[in-house]
Amino acid sequence: MSDRAEKLLQVRHVVAIEPHIVLDNSKCVTCDLKPCLYVCSAGCFADEDDKIKFSYEGCLECGTCRVMCSKQALTWGYPLGGCGVSFRIG
Repeated sequence: MSDRAEKLLQVRHVVAIEPHIVLDNSKCVTCDLKPCLYVCSAGCFADEDDKIKFSYEGCLECGTCRVMCSKQALTWGYPLGGCGVSFRIG
C-alpha cells in the first residue's frame, strides 16, 4: 500500500449525492500541462482515454485544483451540510 493510500485511510468521507465539483472536460482539451493530475493530494483526477476524469467521492476539499486550473474548467463548491470530509486525529 502506498504512503498516500495509508494516510487517506485516516480520512472519513460522507459522500453527497450531488458532486460539489463539476469538471467541464471540453476546457481540458486545450490544457497542455494538466496540473490537476499532479497537484490533487487525494488523486481524484485521472487521464483515461485522453480525457480528464474527476471522482469527487474522495475529495479532501482543499481547493488546490481550483487554484491550479488555468482553464477554469471546474465549478467548485463545498458539499451540502453533513457531507464531505472529516479528519481523524490520532
